[in-house]
Amino acid sequence: MATVRTNDIETYYERRGEGRPIVFVHGAIVDHRQWMPQLDALSDEYTTIGYDVRGHGHTGGSAVAQYTLDLLADDLDALISGLDLDRPVLCGLSLGGCIAQAYASRHPDRISGLVLADTFTPGEWRWPERLQWAVLRATVPLTRLVGYQRVEKAMVWLQERLRGRNVSGDYARIEALRATGPTMETDEFAKVIGALLSVPRAEFDLSSLSVPTLVLYGEHEMGFVKRHAAKLAAELPRARVVEVPGGAHASNLDEPEFVTEAIRAYLSESTDGDPAVADS
Repeated sequence: MATVRTNDIETYYERRGEGRPIVFVHGAIVDHRQWMPQLDALSDEYTTIGYDVRGHGHTGGSAVAQYTLDLLADDLDALISGLDLDRPVLCGLSLGGCIAQAYASRHPDRISGLVLADTFTPGEWRWPERLQWAVLRATVPLTRLVGYQRVEKAMVWLQERLRGRNVSGDYARIEALRATGPTMETDEFAKVIGALLSVPRAEFDLSSLSVPTLVLYGEHEMGFVKRHAAKLAAELPRARVVEVPGGAHASNLDEPEFVTEAIRAYLSESTDGDPAVADS
């Protein structure tokens, strides 16, 4: 297995192709394979790298007592340095999008582009969003009793009853990833959820980020994620927003061809130094 030293751990990664580098950062409680459709498809023109975030997949856990977005962004920085990547494009989904934002706000000159999919950002959170986070916080003690797989299935079932089956997208793909990958330890689950819960209080300064940004969200996404897509577009100087027809919270798996082609078009049209990506 290919690994690179990132601070106190060995981080697992997979690399494909040759060309401009793209680093894919997955969401919580999955692994790098969440981005596999795009990793494979885009490697015909680009160097694509997917890695397992600390606590996940083949990277596994660590002795650190608490995970923060700063720590996860530091891991990403060490990976980029360790692989000698020259100003890659970052593609992050959900938690991965938060890690990408944290990295971009701290190292704006070390990236050439940003893709933020099905994600959210700090700032003013309304009561429905706070309610979502309260439910997320409640999963930690439940997970210690019955395991995160059962807790997540119960949450998916509840969301579908409240908002319709489309809200969970092609959830079978997520289940398949988890069934064939390393199992996450309960303590690691708690630390990852802790990092997610810190997002509303985080501080990202994206207003001066000069690289072009593509913001993606699924048609059937949760309302607060759609609102945050608009918020990101308003804060980022060179942002374009694209809705993924038929997509939900893992829109790149729900509609992989659409998302792949949206990213490909973004990459071909918006290299750093070109005119700003036009708003959609």
